Amino acid sequence: MSPASTGASATVDAAAPVPAPEIPSADSRMAPGGPGYRRMSLALFLAGVATFALLYSTQALLPLISGDFGVTASDASWTVAAATGGLALFVLPMSALSERFGRRTVMTASLAVAVTVGLLVPFAPSLGALVVLRALQGAALAGLPASAQAYLAEEVRPRALVTAIGLFVAGNSVGGMSGRVITGWVAQEWGWRVAVGVVGVIAVVCAVAFRLLLPAPRHFSAGSLRPRVLARTVRDHLADPLLRRLYAIGALFMTVFGGVYTVIGYRLTEAPFSLPQGIIGSVFLVYLVGTVSASTAGRLVGRVGRRGALYLAGATTAAGLLVSLLDSVVPVLLGLVLITAGFFAGHAVASSAVSRTAVHGRAQASALYQSAYYVGSSAGSTAGAVAFHAQGWAGTVGVGLLAVLGVVTITLLGSRAARVAARRQPVPA
Repeated sequence: MSPASTGASATVDAAAPVPAPEIPSADSRMAPGGPGYRRMSLALFLAGVATFALLYSTQALLPLISGDFGVTASDASWTVAAATGGLALFVLPMSALSERFGRRTVMTASLAVAVTVGLLVPFAPSLGALVVLRALQGAALAGLPASAQAYLAEEVRPRALVTAIGLFVAGNSVGGMSGRVITGWVAQEWGWRVAVGVVGVIAVVCAVAFRLLLPAPRHFSAGSLRPRVLARTVRDHLADPLLRRLYAIGALFMTVFGGVYTVIGYRLTEAPFSLPQGIIGSVFLVYLVGTVSASTAGRLVGRVGRRGALYLAGATTAAGLLVSLLDSVVPVLLGLVLITAGFFAGHAVASSAVSRTAVHGRAQASALYQSAYYVGSSAGSTAGAVAFHAQGWAGTVGVGLLAVLGVVTITLLGSRAARVAARRQPVPA
């Protein structure tokens, strides 16, 4: 992808302190229909399921957690914000470990620790203890997202990369959906503690299957753990204007998503809806829309380009926020469908663009994206809950619309940068 077509800095290659590992042949990397591709896709799909199921296992249960511990919505929301915040804080160090010890090794270790903590979460004696366990769980999961994207960037052919990452993101959506739906119905009968325990057991099964299915990497080249090398790589990525824009876009999309899905359970338990916990959990079946939109993001980019896809994702998300303001179940569900479709499409497009743009230190490039992404989730969860407490659902929608406006503004700046770069290209003699 050329600087003119992406808006990326033309000096990134020259500034790279560590060359990208040399690939023996483009044909040796995986592609749809080729050897190992289906196993790889299923393995990372299951890893995505486990990651999102664990990471957001308490989100649909916040009203019950509030009632159990006698705390407000904003206090209970820390069980979500702590997990995403722990992931955001540790994703960069864990990506450095994956550069040294390998993507598959770090992903396996991360899932192992996360599912172990997940089995302890149901026994938390207080809200404080629950928040601490959730923070540890998020920190453990930090080894997975950036390492998965780096693995795909190294092992999958470039033309198939958006689709491959879209399938991983689709696994995220299925994990988020199944975790919330299952916990909703289980909690209605046996309480939130049994519900998060069930999610932990499901994650154990996914983690074991992931390790058995994922093909061994063929194009990984071990890097250095020296802090100076890591700092230089991070500095190079942050100096790239395209990568900075993509990081901000990921954070803003996740601000919308985190705020909406942290608060929606409280809204639906109140009048005029007054829905039971099982039905509220079933609302998260709309995540299936995200599975479709993420897995088809590659075709969307092929038709309208990366920036066009981001505009469409932002417009879809904004439309969903506005529709959800109506006090009726049908428009609220339609709004959630549009928000979910727009978010997952935008996330798949932005995250795959990061993987294609980075020419060295791919794990660090992806880690910076994931860090920004989950900072957005933590900020959205907290800001959405505070806004809901102060202004009701309209306050949460206001936070989301501001974030979407940020996405559109940044994408417009990217389009302008691309036009300027194109004009600067020398005219062939």
